[in-house]
Amino acid sequence: MTIPLTPVVLSGGSGTRLWPLSREAYPKQFLALTSDRSLLQETVLRVQALAEVAPGISPSSPLVVCNEVHRFLVAEQLRQLQREQSTIVLEPSGRNTAPALTAAALLAVREVGDPVLAVMPSDHVIKNREEFCATLAEAVALAAEGAIATFGIVPTRPETGFGYLRAGRNVQGRTRALEAFVEKPDLNTAQAYLASGDYSWNSGIFILRASVWLDAIEQFRPDIFTACKATVDRGSRDADFFRLDPTSFEDCPADSIDYAVMEKIVGQTPNRTVVLPLDADWSDLGAWPALWEVTPGDENNNITHGDVFLKAAKNCLIHAEDRFVAALGVEDLIIAETADALLVAHKGMGQQVKVVAQYLKDQGRPEYLQHLKIHRPWGAIESIGTGERYQVNRLTVRPGAFVTTQLHHHRAEHWVVVKGTARITRDEETFLLTENQSTYIPVGVKHRLENPGRIPLELIEVQSGAYLGEDDIQRFPESKNQDG
Repeated sequence: MTIPLTPVVLSGGSGTRLWPLSREAYPKQFLALTSDRSLLQETVLRVQALAEVAPGISPSSPLVVCNEVHRFLVAEQLRQLQREQSTIVLEPSGRNTAPALTAAALLAVREVGDPVLAVMPSDHVIKNREEFCATLAEAVALAAEGAIATFGIVPTRPETGFGYLRAGRNVQGRTRALEAFVEKPDLNTAQAYLASGDYSWNSGIFILRASVWLDAIEQFRPDIFTACKATVDRGSRDADFFRLDPTSFEDCPADSIDYAVMEKIVGQTPNRTVVLPLDADWSDLGAWPALWEVTPGDENNNITHGDVFLKAAKNCLIHAEDRFVAALGVEDLIIAETADALLVAHKGMGQQVKVVAQYLKDQGRPEYLQHLKIHRPWGAIESIGTGERYQVNRLTVRPGAFVTTQLHHHRAEHWVVVKGTARITRDEETFLLTENQSTYIPVGVKHRLENPGRIPLELIEVQSGAYLGEDDIQRFPESKNQDG
């Protein structure tokens, strides 16, 4: 008998300790930090590989829960993996993991039946995919019989920054009863945990049937269950997106899976909550120092990315996104460079980087929120120059995509095609532009931009006028899946 499995990927959080790469509008799960794929993409592929080693388990397309503002980032990254049939659940605001899982479980029951859910954060690194799949297969078999399983990461050091799980007696094979969730310890306590062999790091990964979670959340947090049921019942499907009802969701209390249910259910029913050890080169990649754990360094333990030159440097992490970076005679530094920001920090201060993001947010500065390159459903727009009464952007439009018909009341635009072919509609006129050709969009004129070709369209846009704010735009919707 085949066990249906629905991966539930929780794609929340802002990853402020990985600033300036991670921003509120483009958090760490969308970054490619350890491979050519993003952390979100690696999470999706990790579960899909289960079908190759466990033919008795049938993984479906993932169900991704994310904030409304990240919807097109998720959709595009799934499209790149050819996972367009996935369901993307849109949260109007963050309510932590318990409401996110409850909404996902309600949808899974409605659309699939009662599958086993593999609930995972989207921003973890697990390098040993084979070991992960083997452990997941064990957990799915237990969950199919009604158990609630979680993974305990086999600790490699007395870590004070993680929560722990305490395991009890053996239940089956290497599976042990889960006795308790333990808060982050001090160093002496963490050393004792490591020596005992009964403690593991809390992975935040849970395997259980959808109905089991719904029964548990209704028992322990009926207020969350009721609010989530209302927000799903009143929600609406928009192609691959499922939009939770915002009014009902605003009424939902915020709580985590651990606090809302797991800490209360542990020990209530023997053998119901179990922990499986996972020894698969795991990292939650919560801050810059974690990259030393998952990335091989050079002979001086330096980790570099991008256009970097080193001389007499030791124990440094240098990430160059936009410019050439040279480091001479330095040690124990984190240097992260983007087009609009530069971080220089001692390695020992790596966990404190979030204070920079908070400072920028408090000051109302854009560097905490987004990069100069902003991703859109049709491609991307990147600021390359600004001045009084003008703004210069580089626009990239995916093949077959278009920017919806719109007009501006205070600015005009010049477009110069530098790569590919553009189909432009200006009022009632439609025409093609190819490389080195240009056009002018006067103030108050309706216009539409489309890429009819097979390669990305790139053009330079020069905006000029008395007001250049993004709210100076009147859209004329043409498709539910596009947004200018």
